[in-house]
Amino acid sequence: MITDLGTVLGVWAHPDDEAYLSGGLMAMARDAGSRVVCVTATRGELGTPDPQTWPPERLAAERTVELARCLEILGVTEHHWLGYRDGGCPRVDPSEAVARLSELIDEVRPDTVLTFGPDGITGHPDHQTVSTWTTKAFDHAAAPGARLLYSALSAPRVRRWRRLGDDLGIYLPGYPVVTPADRLAIDLELDPHTVARKVRALAAQTTQTAGLIATMGVDRYTAWVREESFATA
Repeated sequence: MITDLGTVLGVWAHPDDEAYLSGGLMAMARDAGSRVVCVTATRGELGTPDPQTWPPERLAAERTVELARCLEILGVTEHHWLGYRDGGCPRVDPSEAVARLSELIDEVRPDTVLTFGPDGITGHPDHQTVSTWTTKAFDHAAAPGARLLYSALSAPRVRRWRRLGDDLGIYLPGYPVVTPADRLAIDLELDPHTVARKVRALAAQTTQTAGLIATMGVDRYTAWVREESFATA
């Protein structure tokens, strides 16, 4: 099934989106010999509860290094930054962003494009905006037969982890959106080797994950990130 994806292009908003939502899939695709290209819209410079220790410029620099380490663990060697401000994607000229992504799609010629659905998984405006850009760019530039897949959450997964999501404040009010099983094009439960590799990749993004892994414990955190699902756009 993974080889059926062909060349994969993932388009995400912040460092760690790619690993949480598609880290296992990317690693498996690379192991199968497929080309995987990752695009990140921002450097996630606002992603901290402690802006005194991590002012935006310092956090952006650190997260740049962390993402490089993460992608190395997953075997992904092709990465592009769009360079937009964290939290500022809705204010970007959409025609400019869509044009840049269209150029990348034309260059990479992906068979499969991965991104957020219109809900943005968590409801984050950057996520939702990246979904809109990517969808428009795909419609404009993708080759015939290419597929656009939206990251999705299945009903069993939402039920299993709803309390944790509430405790951590992951989702904005009204989220997450549940995707029915019959709409899922991909519904992966990662094997032990792959999920362990995904956890190592996420752990490389230390500013975002160290505290959470310490609080949850490695085993529970591993169970939490074991599943990856995508729906056909």
